[in-house]
Amino acid sequence: MTPDCTPTPLENRPTILIVDDIPDNLTVLGALLSGDYRVRVANSGARALEIARSTPPDLILLDVMMPGMDGYEVLQRLRSETLTADIPVIFVTAMDSTAEEERGLNCGAVDYITKPIRPAIVLARVRTQLEAKQGRDWLRDRNAILEAEISRRLQENQELQDMSIHALARLAETRDPETGFHLYRTQGYYRLVAEHLAAHPDYAKELTPRNIDLMVKSAPLHDIGKVGIPDHVLLKPGKLTPEEWAIMQTHCVLGAHALEQAERDAHRPMPFLRYAKEIAHYHHEKWNGSGYPDGLIGDAIPLSARLMAVADVFDALVTRRSYKPPMPFERAAAIIAEERGRHFDPAVADAFAAVFGACCAIARRYADRDESPPVPA
Repeated sequence: MTPDCTPTPLENRPTILIVDDIPDNLTVLGALLSGDYRVRVANSGARALEIARSTPPDLILLDVMMPGMDGYEVLQRLRSETLTADIPVIFVTAMDSTAEEERGLNCGAVDYITKPIRPAIVLARVRTQLEAKQGRDWLRDRNAILEAEISRRLQENQELQDMSIHALARLAETRDPETGFHLYRTQGYYRLVAEHLAAHPDYAKELTPRNIDLMVKSAPLHDIGKVGIPDHVLLKPGKLTPEEWAIMQTHCVLGAHALEQAERDAHRPMPFLRYAKEIAHYHHEKWNGSGYPDGLIGDAIPLSARLMAVADVFDALVTRRSYKPPMPFERAAAIIAEERGRHFDPAVADAFAAVFGACCAIARRYADRDESPPVPA
Protein backbone atom coordinates (compact mmCIF):
# COMPACT_ATOMS: atom_id res chain seq x y z
CA MET A 1 0.00 0.00 0.00
CA THR A 2 1.44 3.39 -0.95
CA PRO A 3 1.67 5.97 1.85
CA ASP A 4 -0.87 8.80 1.96
CA CYS A 5 0.92 11.87 0.63
CA THR A 6 -2.05 14.21 0.95
CA PRO A 7 -0.80 17.50 2.45
CA THR A 8 -2.02 18.37 5.93
CA PRO A 9 -4.69 21.09 5.70
CA LEU A 10 -3.26 24.49 6.58
CA GLU A 11 -5.62 24.98 9.55
CA ASN A 12 -4.34 21.73 11.11
CA ARG A 13 -0.65 22.55 10.83
CA PRO A 14 1.38 23.79 13.82
CA THR A 15 1.94 27.54 13.95
CA ILE A 16 5.46 28.93 14.14
CA LEU A 17 6.17 32.54 15.05
CA ILE A 18 9.43 33.87 13.60
CA VAL A 19 10.85 36.96 15.34
CA ASP A 20 13.69 38.95 13.75
CA ASP A 21 14.30 42.64 13.09
CA ILE A 22 15.97 41.92 9.73
CA PRO A 23 13.43 41.39 6.89
CA ASP A 24 15.71 39.10 4.90
CA ASN A 25 15.98 36.70 7.83
CA LEU A 26 12.20 36.61 8.16
CA THR A 27 11.91 35.89 4.43
CA VAL A 28 14.44 33.07 4.45
CA LEU A 29 13.03 31.29 7.50
CA GLY A 30 9.46 31.89 6.37
CA ALA A 31 10.14 30.33 2.96
CA LEU A 32 11.87 27.35 4.58
CA LEU A 33 9.05 26.59 7.03
CA SER A 34 5.90 27.59 5.15
CA GLY A 35 5.72 24.30 3.27
CA ASP A 36 4.94 22.32 6.42
CA TYR A 37 3.75 24.90 8.95
CA ARG A 38 1.64 27.96 9.36
CA VAL A 39 4.07 30.85 9.68
CA ARG A 40 3.63 34.20 11.39
CA VAL A 41 6.33 36.85 11.58
CA ALA A 42 7.20 39.74 13.88
CA ASN A 43 9.95 42.31 13.34
CA SER A 44 10.30 43.35 17.00
CA GLY A 45 10.04 41.95 20.47
CA ALA A 46 7.00 44.06 21.28
CA ARG A 47 5.13 42.81 18.21
CA ALA A 48 6.09 39.22 19.05
CA LEU A 49 4.55 39.55 22.50
CA GLU A 50 1.34 40.96 21.02
CA ILE A 51 1.00 38.01 18.65
CA ALA A 52 1.90 35.42 21.29
CA ARG A 53 -0.67 36.84 23.71
CA SER A 54 -3.48 37.10 21.17
CA THR A 55 -2.97 33.75 19.40
CA PRO A 56 -0.28 31.63 21.11
CA PRO A 57 1.82 29.78 18.51
CA ASP A 58 3.12 26.23 18.89
CA LEU A 59 6.76 27.32 18.62
CA ILE A 60 8.74 30.57 18.47
CA LEU A 61 12.01 31.10 16.59
CA LEU A 62 13.44 34.15 18.37
CA ASP A 63 16.37 36.33 17.35
CA VAL A 64 18.54 37.41 20.27
CA MET A 65 20.11 40.64 19.03
CA MET A 66 17.25 43.06 18.37
CA PRO A 67 16.98 46.79 19.08
CA GLY A 68 14.74 47.97 21.89
CA MET A 69 13.75 44.64 23.42
CA ASP A 70 16.25 41.86 22.86
CA GLY A 71 15.44 38.16 22.74
CA TYR A 72 16.33 37.56 26.38
CA GLU A 73 13.80 40.14 27.57
CA VAL A 74 11.14 38.78 25.21
CA LEU A 75 11.68 35.27 26.56
CA GLN A 76 11.53 36.52 30.15
CA ARG A 77 8.18 38.19 29.50
CA LEU A 78 6.82 35.13 27.74
CA ARG A 79 7.75 32.95 30.69
CA SER A 80 6.19 35.37 33.19
CA GLU A 81 2.67 35.14 31.73
CA THR A 82 0.45 32.09 32.13
CA LEU A 83 -0.87 32.17 28.56
CA THR A 84 2.59 32.13 26.99
CA ALA A 85 4.76 30.47 29.65
CA ASP A 86 4.75 27.03 28.03
CA ILE A 87 5.43 28.04 24.42
CA PRO A 88 8.77 26.48 23.39
CA VAL A 89 11.30 29.03 22.18
CA ILE A 90 14.35 28.36 19.99
CA PHE A 91 16.93 31.14 19.95
CA VAL A 92 18.28 31.93 16.46
CA THR A 93 21.37 34.14 16.60
CA ALA A 94 24.72 34.99 15.06
CA MET A 95 26.34 34.75 18.51
CA ASP A 96 27.91 31.31 18.47
CA SER A 97 29.91 31.28 21.71
CA THR A 98 29.33 28.53 24.22
CA ALA A 99 28.69 31.12 26.92
CA GLU A 100 25.87 32.72 24.93
CA GLU A 101 24.33 29.33 24.18
CA GLU A 102 24.42 28.43 27.89
CA ARG A 103 22.87 31.78 28.77
CA GLY A 104 20.06 31.23 26.31
CA LEU A 105 19.30 27.73 27.56
CA ASN A 106 19.47 28.90 31.19
CA CYS A 107 16.93 31.60 30.38
CA GLY A 108 14.46 28.93 29.30
CA ALA A 109 15.05 28.44 25.58
CA VAL A 110 14.57 24.84 24.45
CA ASP A 111 17.25 25.01 21.75
CA TYR A 112 19.85 27.33 20.20
CA ILE A 113 20.50 27.68 16.45
CA THR A 114 23.35 29.79 15.13
CA LYS A 115 23.40 31.84 11.94
CA PRO A 116 23.94 31.47 9.10
CA ILE A 117 21.16 28.92 9.25
CA ARG A 118 21.41 25.46 7.75
CA PRO A 119 17.99 24.41 6.46
CA ALA A 120 18.28 20.74 7.41
CA ILE A 121 19.32 21.65 10.96
CA VAL A 122 16.49 24.15 11.35
CA LEU A 123 13.85 21.71 10.05
CA ALA A 124 15.12 18.86 12.23
CA ARG A 125 15.19 20.93 15.42
CA VAL A 126 11.82 22.50 14.75
CA ARG A 127 10.32 19.06 14.17
CA THR A 128 11.94 17.71 17.36
CA GLN A 129 10.60 20.54 19.51
CA LEU A 130 7.11 20.33 18.03
CA GLU A 131 7.00 16.59 18.65
CA ALA A 132 8.15 17.17 22.24
CA LYS A 133 5.47 19.82 22.69
CA GLN A 134 2.84 17.51 21.25
CA GLY A 135 3.88 14.86 23.76
CA ARG A 136 3.73 17.34 26.66
CA ASP A 137 0.32 18.58 25.54
CA TRP A 138 -0.95 15.01 25.29
CA LEU A 139 0.29 14.22 28.78
CA ARG A 140 -1.22 17.44 30.14
CA ASP A 141 -4.57 16.74 28.53
CA ARG A 142 -4.44 13.13 29.66
CA ASN A 143 -3.64 14.21 33.20
CA ALA A 144 -6.49 16.70 33.11
CA ILE A 145 -8.87 13.93 32.02
CA LEU A 146 -7.57 11.61 34.75
CA GLU A 147 -7.82 14.35 37.38
CA ALA A 148 -11.38 15.11 36.29
CA GLU A 149 -12.26 11.41 36.50
CA ILE A 150 -10.67 11.09 39.94
CA SER A 151 -12.53 14.19 41.08
CA ARG A 152 -15.80 12.78 39.74
CA ARG A 153 -15.30 9.46 41.51
CA LEU A 154 -14.31 11.16 44.76
CA GLN A 155 -17.44 13.28 44.50
CA GLU A 156 -19.54 10.17 43.90
CA ASN A 157 -17.95 8.46 46.90
CA GLN A 158 -18.54 11.55 49.00
CA GLU A 159 -22.18 11.69 47.96
CA LEU A 160 -22.59 7.97 48.63
CA GLN A 161 -21.07 8.38 52.09
CA ASP A 162 -23.32 11.36 52.84
CA MET A 163 -26.37 9.45 51.62
CA SER A 164 -25.43 6.49 53.82
CA ILE A 165 -25.08 8.74 56.84
CA HIS A 166 -28.46 10.31 56.21
CA ALA A 167 -30.02 6.91 55.60
CA LEU A 168 -28.79 5.75 59.01
CA ALA A 169 -30.02 8.95 60.62
CA ARG A 170 -33.37 8.57 58.89
CA LEU A 171 -33.61 5.11 60.36
CA ALA A 172 -33.56 6.69 63.80
CA GLU A 173 -36.11 9.26 62.66
CA THR A 174 -38.56 6.57 61.61
CA ARG A 175 -38.74 5.65 65.29
CA ASP A 176 -39.34 9.29 66.27
CA PRO A 177 -41.68 10.83 63.69
CA GLU A 178 -41.78 14.24 65.40
CA THR A 179 -38.29 15.22 64.28
CA GLY A 180 -39.15 16.24 60.69
CA PHE A 181 -36.33 18.30 59.17
CA HIS A 182 -34.38 18.16 62.42
CA LEU A 183 -31.30 16.71 60.68
CA TYR A 184 -31.02 19.53 58.15
CA ARG A 185 -31.65 22.23 60.72
CA THR A 186 -29.16 20.97 63.27
CA GLN A 187 -26.49 20.47 60.60
CA GLY A 188 -26.99 24.06 59.53
CA TYR A 189 -26.83 25.46 63.06
CA TYR A 190 -23.80 23.29 63.79
CA ARG A 191 -21.81 24.60 60.84
CA LEU A 192 -22.62 28.23 61.57
CA VAL A 193 -21.57 27.98 65.21
CA ALA A 194 -18.43 25.93 64.47
CA GLU A 195 -17.23 28.26 61.72
CA HIS A 196 -17.72 31.30 63.94
CA LEU A 197 -15.98 29.62 66.87
CA ALA A 198 -13.03 28.70 64.64
CA ALA A 199 -11.86 32.32 64.95
CA HIS A 200 -11.47 31.87 68.74
CA PRO A 201 -7.77 31.26 69.58
CA ASP A 202 -8.59 28.43 71.99
CA TYR A 203 -10.58 26.53 69.37
CA ALA A 204 -8.88 27.36 66.07
CA LYS A 205 -6.48 24.40 66.20
CA GLU A 206 -9.28 21.83 66.32
CA LEU A 207 -11.83 23.68 64.24
CA THR A 208 -10.01 23.54 60.92
CA PRO A 209 -12.19 23.60 57.77
CA ARG A 210 -11.50 19.87 57.33
CA ASN A 211 -12.52 19.00 60.89
CA ILE A 212 -15.62 21.18 60.71
CA ASP A 213 -16.69 19.36 57.57
CA LEU A 214 -16.24 16.01 59.33
CA MET A 215 -18.17 17.18 62.38
CA VAL A 216 -21.02 18.54 60.28
CA LYS A 217 -21.09 15.30 58.29
CA SER A 218 -21.35 13.36 61.56
CA ALA A 219 -23.98 15.54 63.23
CA PRO A 220 -27.05 13.74 61.78
CA LEU A 221 -26.00 10.56 63.61
CA HIS A 222 -26.31 12.11 67.07
CA ASP A 223 -29.56 10.26 67.86
CA ILE A 224 -28.85 7.02 65.99
CA GLY A 225 -29.06 5.16 69.30
CA LYS A 226 -32.81 5.85 69.48
CA VAL A 227 -33.34 2.80 67.27
CA GLY A 228 -32.64 0.77 70.41
CA ILE A 229 -35.23 2.53 72.62
CA PRO A 230 -38.54 0.65 73.08
CA ASP A 231 -41.59 2.19 71.48
CA HIS A 232 -43.46 2.60 74.77
CA VAL A 233 -40.70 4.96 75.90
CA LEU A 234 -39.66 6.67 72.67
CA LEU A 235 -43.20 7.33 71.45
CA LYS A 236 -44.83 8.11 74.79
CA PRO A 237 -46.79 11.37 74.33
CA GLY A 238 -46.60 12.50 77.95
CA LYS A 239 -43.89 12.97 80.53
CA LEU A 240 -41.60 10.02 81.10
CA THR A 241 -41.35 8.31 84.47
CA PRO A 242 -37.91 8.17 86.14
CA GLU A 243 -37.54 4.57 84.97
CA GLU A 244 -38.53 5.48 81.41
CA TRP A 245 -36.19 8.45 81.43
CA ALA A 246 -33.32 6.21 82.46
CA ILE A 247 -34.09 3.99 79.47
CA MET A 248 -34.27 7.02 77.13
CA GLN A 249 -30.85 8.18 78.29
CA THR A 250 -29.27 4.95 77.10
CA HIS A 251 -29.66 6.07 73.46
CA CYS A 252 -26.34 7.93 73.78
CA VAL A 253 -24.34 4.83 74.69
CA LEU A 254 -26.28 2.65 72.24
CA GLY A 255 -25.48 5.01 69.39
CA ALA A 256 -21.81 5.33 70.27
CA HIS A 257 -21.41 1.55 70.55
CA ALA A 258 -23.09 0.99 67.18
CA LEU A 259 -20.78 3.52 65.52
CA GLU A 260 -17.76 2.01 67.24
CA GLN A 261 -18.70 -1.39 65.83
CA ALA A 262 -19.10 0.15 62.37
CA GLU A 263 -15.63 1.65 62.72
CA ARG A 264 -14.16 -1.77 63.59
CA ASP A 265 -15.89 -3.32 60.59
CA ALA A 266 -14.60 -0.69 58.15
CA HIS A 267 -11.84 -1.79 55.78
CA ARG A 268 -10.04 1.52 56.17
CA PRO A 269 -10.12 4.44 58.63
CA MET A 270 -13.19 6.68 58.40
CA PRO A 271 -12.22 9.97 60.10
CA PHE A 272 -15.79 11.20 60.43
CA LEU A 273 -16.67 8.21 62.64
CA ARG A 274 -14.48 9.60 65.41
CA TYR A 275 -16.68 12.67 65.61
CA ALA A 276 -19.85 10.66 65.05
CA LYS A 277 -19.04 8.55 68.14
CA GLU A 278 -18.22 11.63 70.22
CA ILE A 279 -21.40 13.43 69.22
CA ALA A 280 -23.65 10.41 69.74
CA HIS A 281 -22.13 9.61 73.14
CA TYR A 282 -21.73 13.06 74.68
CA HIS A 283 -24.23 15.50 73.12
CA HIS A 284 -26.36 15.44 76.29
CA GLU A 285 -23.46 16.20 78.62
CA LYS A 286 -23.53 19.63 80.30
CA TRP A 287 -20.71 22.05 80.94
CA ASN A 288 -21.30 21.96 84.74
CA GLY A 289 -21.31 18.16 84.90
CA SER A 290 -25.05 17.65 85.38
CA GLY A 291 -25.61 15.96 82.03
CA TYR A 292 -25.60 12.33 80.95
CA PRO A 293 -24.51 9.59 80.39
CA ASP A 294 -21.13 10.17 82.09
CA GLY A 295 -21.52 13.49 83.92
CA LEU A 296 -18.44 14.99 82.27
CA ILE A 297 -17.44 18.55 83.17
CA GLY A 298 -16.16 21.40 80.98
CA ASP A 299 -13.40 20.61 78.52
CA ALA A 300 -13.67 16.90 79.32
CA ILE A 301 -16.70 16.93 77.03
CA PRO A 302 -15.47 16.65 73.41
CA LEU A 303 -15.84 19.91 71.50
CA SER A 304 -17.82 18.17 68.75
CA ALA A 305 -20.47 17.23 71.33
CA ARG A 306 -20.50 20.68 72.95
CA LEU A 307 -21.36 22.16 69.57
CA MET A 308 -24.08 19.58 69.03
CA ALA A 309 -25.60 20.38 72.43
CA VAL A 310 -26.39 23.96 71.41
CA ALA A 311 -27.69 22.98 67.96
CA ASP A 312 -29.85 20.18 69.37
CA VAL A 313 -31.35 22.22 72.22
CA PHE A 314 -32.13 25.24 70.05
CA ASP A 315 -33.94 23.06 67.55
CA ALA A 316 -35.86 21.23 70.26
CA LEU A 317 -36.99 24.56 71.72
CA VAL A 318 -38.19 26.18 68.48
CA THR A 319 -40.01 23.19 66.99
CA ARG A 320 -43.27 21.52 67.96
CA ARG A 321 -43.28 18.39 70.07
CA SER A 322 -46.21 16.28 71.22
CA TYR A 323 -45.79 17.73 74.70
CA LYS A 324 -45.22 21.42 73.77
CA PRO A 325 -45.75 24.08 71.08
CA PRO A 326 -42.80 25.70 69.26
CA MET A 327 -41.06 28.41 71.24
CA PRO A 328 -40.33 31.86 69.74
CA PHE A 329 -36.77 32.17 68.50
CA GLU A 330 -35.85 35.01 70.82
CA ARG A 331 -37.05 33.13 73.89
CA ALA A 332 -35.03 30.07 72.87
CA ALA A 333 -31.94 32.26 72.44
CA ALA A 334 -32.52 33.73 75.89
CA ILE A 335 -32.66 30.26 77.43
CA ILE A 336 -29.37 29.30 75.78
CA ALA A 337 -27.82 32.53 77.07
CA GLU A 338 -29.11 31.77 80.58
CA GLU A 339 -27.53 28.31 80.40
CA ARG A 340 -24.13 29.72 79.37
CA GLY A 341 -21.57 28.17 81.70
CA ARG A 342 -24.12 25.69 83.08
CA HIS A 343 -25.47 23.58 80.24
CA PHE A 344 -23.31 25.05 77.49
CA ASP A 345 -19.64 25.83 76.93
CA PRO A 346 -19.55 29.64 77.34
CA ALA A 347 -17.58 30.12 74.12
CA VAL A 348 -20.01 27.92 72.18
CA ALA A 349 -22.99 29.80 73.61
CA ASP A 350 -21.36 33.10 72.61
CA ALA A 351 -20.72 31.80 69.09
CA PHE A 352 -24.37 30.76 68.84
CA ALA A 353 -25.46 34.25 69.91
CA ALA A 354 -23.26 35.75 67.20
CA VAL A 355 -24.89 33.65 64.43
CA PHE A 356 -28.38 33.60 65.93
CA GLY A 357 -29.95 35.46 63.01
CA ALA A 358 -28.55 32.98 60.49
CA CYS A 359 -29.78 30.07 62.63
CA CYS A 360 -33.29 31.56 62.59
CA ALA A 361 -33.12 31.70 58.79
CA ILE A 362 -32.24 27.99 58.68
CA ALA A 363 -35.09 27.18 61.06
CA ARG A 364 -37.53 28.99 58.78
CA ARG A 365 -36.13 27.43 55.61
CA TYR A 366 -36.43 23.90 56.96
CA ALA A 367 -39.57 24.33 59.05
CA ASP A 368 -41.58 21.13 59.35
CA ARG A 369 -44.40 21.01 56.84
CA ASP A 370 -47.16 20.67 59.42
CA GLU A 371 -46.30 23.82 61.32
CA SER A 372 -45.49 27.46 60.71
CA PRO A 373 -42.16 28.83 61.93
CA PRO A 374 -42.45 30.28 65.43
CA VAL A 375 -42.96 34.03 65.51
CA PRO A 376 -40.11 35.91 67.20
CA ALA A 377 -41.07 37.29 70.58
